[in-house]
Amino acid sequence: MSQSVAFIGLGNMGGGMAANLVNAGFNVHAFDLSAAALENAKKAGCEIYNDPCEAAKNVDFVVTMLPNGNIVEAVYIHDQKLLDVVHKNTLLIDCSTVAPENSRRVAVEAEKRGLRFIDAPVSGGTAAAAAGTLAFMCGGAVDACEDAKAVLNVMGANIFRAGDHGAGSVAKLCNNMLLAVHMIGTSEALQLGVSNGLDPKALSEIMLKSSGCNWSLEKYNPYPGVMENVPASRDYEGGFMINLMLKDLGLALESARESGQSVPMGSLAQSLYTLAKTRDKRNGLSDFSSIIDMFEK
Repeated sequence: MSQSVAFIGLGNMGGGMAANLVNAGFNVHAFDLSAAALENAKKAGCEIYNDPCEAAKNVDFVVTMLPNGNIVEAVYIHDQKLLDVVHKNTLLIDCSTVAPENSRRVAVEAEKRGLRFIDAPVSGGTAAAAAGTLAFMCGGAVDACEDAKAVLNVMGANIFRAGDHGAGSVAKLCNNMLLAVHMIGTSEALQLGVSNGLDPKALSEIMLKSSGCNWSLEKYNPYPGVMENVPASRDYEGGFMINLMLKDLGLALESARESGQSVPMGSLAQSLYTLAKTRDKRNGLSDFSSIIDMFEK
């Protein structure tokens, strides 16, 4: 008998993740506030629900992929009160990018009810979500993180346990702060080369085989026409929006303040992306690699 998963949050990332679960043989109960997202999930083979708590009743796993920490807490604790309706054997997996404290508060409330919860934010972007090659950064009890692999291995290629509750969220914020920094550096270097007469594709190939090699250059080149199937090749539509990068940088800097950590590069990245949003023709809805426009002559 196939196992069942309630998937709550079917946006750019969640839709592809839910579809991969269906393809792997899971019975997926899907919920989202967007009618269009629900229709796409239905076409992918999900069973559609109009209430998250109804979707989450009597399932083996709940996976949430929600926009922010306030919504995560509202769904699990305050408004929808999902923790009060799920079966005691259901494993709860939150893949949203939120502050570590959001994850810890949900975990505390889950434990009060005898439920198992882990935070498992993801990295890899929409292409990896569709391909099932995401990286998951898990925070929670060892056994819960291990049991979650039954679901996570279907949606991802790399599953890590970062530590206890909230550790997955901390790891995600560290990762995305670094992503912002090396995307800015990659964009600046590429534009410097082009401004001095170099072909951006040739320069990219040189740096890929040199000490400047990094993920932004190798997998997500920001210069138009250098790489196919990335946002730079479609006028920076889709992908990971500037607004989302700003949200993650804000969470990272908040975490830094709470721990007394100095993050000058993270602070500079936040300032530059704030400026990039003011220049963006889509008001922050363009992909974060569009920050290369900041460095044009």
